[in-house]
Amino acid sequence: MGERSDTTGHVDFSGRADAAPFPERWIHGVRPGAKRARLEAEPPLQVHRHDEHTYVLRQSKTLTYEGPFLYLLLGNERALLLDTGDFVDPLRMPLRTTVDRLLGEWLAHHPRDTYPLVVAHTHGHGDHVGGDGQFADRPDTTVVGRDVDAVRAHFGFTDWPRQTVAYDLGGRVLEVTGSPGHEAAAITIRDPWTGFLLTGDSVYPGRLYVEDAPAFTQTLEALVEIAETRWVSAVMGCHVEMTRTPGVDYPIGTTWQPDEAPLPMTVEQLWAVRDAAREVEARPGAHVRDDVIIFNGPCRGAMVRQRLRRRAADVASRFGA
Repeated sequence: MGERSDTTGHVDFSGRADAAPFPERWIHGVRPGAKRARLEAEPPLQVHRHDEHTYVLRQSKTLTYEGPFLYLLLGNERALLLDTGDFVDPLRMPLRTTVDRLLGEWLAHHPRDTYPLVVAHTHGHGDHVGGDGQFADRPDTTVVGRDVDAVRAHFGFTDWPRQTVAYDLGGRVLEVTGSPGHEAAAITIRDPWTGFLLTGDSVYPGRLYVEDAPAFTQTLEALVEIAETRWVSAVMGCHVEMTRTPGVDYPIGTTWQPDEAPLPMTVEQLWAVRDAAREVEARPGAHVRDDVIIFNGPCRGAMVRQRLRRRAADVASRFGA
């Protein structure tokens, strides 16, 4: 079922990846008040090699409380970096250096004369595009724009958003679907090689911020249909904000999350999110479920409570509570 390469280095992606287990624990920040040596001990980026052609990266929460996840997918003809994280000085967050190293290692085993890189985004919010500038002058690199027109043009949509288009990395053919609701230009990608359904901020174990409730529900309906008709091994979003206790999140701004929920979500959890989206579509406010909290609209009262909870949690953690 795993990958096969011929003597030219061509990879056969017709099977399924021989995947490594996910990390038992991702980098998750350092307790507030910790000594500087401990702060510096956490790397700025964690690199998880899911298989020889797939990497999951996490940006350290000591650099940005968002702690976003990024995805690097390699095909025979080009590679795709999905999201570039929150903005941090490149000297402190060496994303391009890390990506270049991973591509160099892959090319040592699968040599090619040229190997373009495409930098695209699950959506255009700042914590997903902050590293774009690191790739602006990189040779043989395309950085896809963040607005709907740029996304439609690059991926070849003719019926946005309710269309799934093929995006070929060279034998590794991704399926890209428009996914507005959280953000107008959001996309979801299904990767038949890994079975990943890459959902950005539309679905992840945390607070799902809904900008357009009807569009969000329609997006969830489309994602469930994908998962019911195609192989999905894991629903992979871009953040973790829930604890392992059902219905309990880390408040916004948290920089130390020692008891995070797992990043990969199941298809059954996706169904539950879809059902919740249906239920709360016409009800603004923060709606707590076991695996997510749906913030339907501005939710100003809930945001005030988030800030108060964070302050209390920071005080407690500093005193070892």
